[in-house]
Amino acid sequence: MTDQQEEGIIKADLTPLPDKVGVEGLEDKWRETWDESGVYKFGGTRDRKAVYSIDTPPPTVSGHLHVGHVFSYTHTDVIARYKRMRGYDVFYPMGWDDNGLPTERRVQNYYGVRVDVSLPYDPDFKPPFEGTDGKKIDAKDQVPVSRKNFIELCEKLTAQDEKQFEALWRSLGLSIDWSQTYHTIGEHPQRVAQKAFLRNLARGEAYQQDAPGLWDVTFQTAVAQAELESREYPGFYHKVAFRFEDGTPIYIETTRPELLAACTSLIANPDDDRYKKYFGQYVYSPLFKVKVPILAHPAAEMDKGAGIAMCCTFGDVTDVQWWRDLKLPTRPIIQRNGRIIMSVPDWITDEGGKAIFEETEGKTTFSARKIIVDHLRESGDLDGEPTPTKRMTNFYEKGDKPLEIVTSRQWYLKNGGTDAKLNAELIERGKELNFHPDFMRVRYENWVHGLNGDWLISRQRFFGVPFPLWYPVLEDGTTDYDYPITPSEDVLPIDPTIDVPAGYTAEQRDVPGGFTAEKDIMDTWATSSLTPQIVTHWEEPDEASKALFKATFPMDLRPQGQDIIRTWLFSTMDRAHLENHCLPWSNTTLSGWILDPDHKKMSKSKGNVVVPNKPINQFGADAVRYWAASARLGLDATYDEGQMKIGRRLAIKLLNATKFALAIGREDENHHVGSAATAVWNPADVTEPLDRAAMAKMALVIRQATDAMEAYEHSKALEVIESYFWQFCDDYIELVKNRAYGTPDEHGKTPSEKAVKSARTTLGLGLDAFARLLAPYLPFATEEVWSWMHAGAGSVHKAAWPTPEPYVAAASGVSPETLAWAGKAVEQLRKIKSEAKVSMKTPILSVALSAVHEGAEAIRSAIDDIAQAGRVVGKFDLVEKHAEEAAASDEEGADETVIIAASELGEPPAKKPKA
Repeated sequence: MTDQQEEGIIKADLTPLPDKVGVEGLEDKWRETWDESGVYKFGGTRDRKAVYSIDTPPPTVSGHLHVGHVFSYTHTDVIARYKRMRGYDVFYPMGWDDNGLPTERRVQNYYGVRVDVSLPYDPDFKPPFEGTDGKKIDAKDQVPVSRKNFIELCEKLTAQDEKQFEALWRSLGLSIDWSQTYHTIGEHPQRVAQKAFLRNLARGEAYQQDAPGLWDVTFQTAVAQAELESREYPGFYHKVAFRFEDGTPIYIETTRPELLAACTSLIANPDDDRYKKYFGQYVYSPLFKVKVPILAHPAAEMDKGAGIAMCCTFGDVTDVQWWRDLKLPTRPIIQRNGRIIMSVPDWITDEGGKAIFEETEGKTTFSARKIIVDHLRESGDLDGEPTPTKRMTNFYEKGDKPLEIVTSRQWYLKNGGTDAKLNAELIERGKELNFHPDFMRVRYENWVHGLNGDWLISRQRFFGVPFPLWYPVLEDGTTDYDYPITPSEDVLPIDPTIDVPAGYTAEQRDVPGGFTAEKDIMDTWATSSLTPQIVTHWEEPDEASKALFKATFPMDLRPQGQDIIRTWLFSTMDRAHLENHCLPWSNTTLSGWILDPDHKKMSKSKGNVVVPNKPINQFGADAVRYWAASARLGLDATYDEGQMKIGRRLAIKLLNATKFALAIGREDENHHVGSAATAVWNPADVTEPLDRAAMAKMALVIRQATDAMEAYEHSKALEVIESYFWQFCDDYIELVKNRAYGTPDEHGKTPSEKAVKSARTTLGLGLDAFARLLAPYLPFATEEVWSWMHAGAGSVHKAAWPTPEPYVAAASGVSPETLAWAGKAVEQLRKIKSEAKVSMKTPILSVALSAVHEGAEAIRSAIDDIAQAGRVVGKFDLVEKHAEEAAASDEEGADETVIIAASELGEPPAKKPKA
């Protein structure tokens, strides 16, 4: 740092100024320049303290963009740009979450295909069509293809979608290092995910189990607790009679009579006096005549239905809880496809019951329900007719049908849901993490406290990271799941359906004495939960990767949406705790929802989504960023084009104000406005009280904005900066522009060279600071004005964030309120003319203003500039109002406001004849 820089002296190399200014064309111009210069490229710093690393959310690549993407990613970019200006080497990668169910569903609809694992790979396969304009293609109309053909189509379509996303991010001006881009299905992420899983397995943190789990019949896959969505679902209550040995009925109410054949017991609350006498007794189920016990469990709700319920394996998650706690038999009748099993279960021995069950075999639950209800009506076991109701039912968050619960072999990862010690450790990890805003912390804690099972990480799908496992096939042809065959880490990534385990040959696949592949894939969150390890090159053997990991991990920031605290944030915390024994990052910022103008959450299903290209094209990227950055973290924000218009006006005003200030003085030095020049802005040259007040206010704004940014309150910082920018333009520039030009006053008095230099220096220092303060928010407009001020000095986005010290020195103890009082005085002078309905150029022959002592002193110190701005050509008096007098005044706020005491106007200037 030079001595000049330490003293706040700025040497400006001024480029030729454009004849006209505007925001049009700036985005293309500066994007190209940024790409060529690599201004946002991570520098490869190895000192961890000098690096700021961001675990950027990899958006789900599903072809659908909306302004919600713009909203939250802008928040992150503001922080990234700020940290870069604070001198950090910012590590800001981008990833694409391109595997999982959303991608598969999109590919099925886009190409009209579905997977049939029995089909061989067809290298010449051509899909029936490409693109369906958003229409959903029924499964029966989809062409079956091999798994490999389907994966190739997934890769093809995601590559197209990723181009759209990248184009959006670039148009928005995100300062991403595009050389650090990754894909969650790519070779490196697969290696990380498989390596982490194998280590979880070795430590006993990953395990497989045959257990009841939530199952989506549409996608044919298991679903984790974190992916549940509770929705209201219409149904009917059926009052059904179970009977004691003597035929006496006991009634339950159920919305799922089709599960009667799966009934294991009747359950009531132990404190329910209506049923206490029945606990331990047995009844027979209607139609099927299966003997079941009446048992007690505290989870039974006394005020729901009849207060006693049938427990079926499995109708809902409460059935699973009762089944586990009371050690009930397992009697599943629902298949993975959502239909009733194809043979009569052995616990049904009654001939009539067998015949009824045969009628339901292979039927959907809806069809089976109708059959059972008709038989209940016929047998007299249905009391009255079904009554309509709406119940809260679990859905997969991306699914359309209620989830079923089926028993299957699945892989789980420990997350504290069944381990009290791990649960407590993860709660403590949450306390170490800095949440922004802090009130979001409770959502994390509530989620962890409420876990009731470990994380189900296996999926029965196709496009994802394979589990790196095989299993021995015994001589009798059965698979031995208890002893999985694992690869060594140095051969990862592998696909067990293609690769062969060590010690075996390809011919031994799926034959007795050989091996078989694990066909399940990992849940997409099982890969996404490792994004900190992926982007920092955890456990990669080369020296460059080792250095990168050491310099970037644990990371500094995880930005994300509030809705995925339970999925992405928590799962990443779990993985880092298990593997790295630390937090994955020190801070997390959580954005709110985007609401439509009617304050409803934007969503594709509601049809109220705005495509982000529209506002960017209409108002400009800086304007859209301004709208996004104006919203506080953690709070919902309304899509507001009015805000975008304000943002556009702010960008244009910055361009115009800077051009105005830089043009002053060039004429005096015989330069044309379009020519180059130099200027030196030294805080020591700020000598006039009004100028010093402007610098005092700048010092205060820089301090407040910096404090807000350090606290991740980007919207608060913007509010402080923007408020003063408009005051600087509307008050300060208007007050000093005549002095800055060196224009004689109404009496012919010319300001001194010292006073002129003071104004020009203040304008230069002020607009230089505003360019830097607004750079994280308006990257295109600020880069443009910076290029006018600092030719050849590089990007404003690598310039130093301003510090208050030079402006404090320039202020020399003058209060920032002096500028505010001067602004109020000019406002009153304009008010005189406005009320008289004359031109603002009309001279004021005499005027007297009244203000309290503080205001009068401030106005007196800047009276020449005020007189020039208000065109006061005659007597200008200040009447000092004593505090006691002001307090007794009938005028509200009279002790704070400048008041017109008397005035006299001259003749308005003659209108110039039209040419």
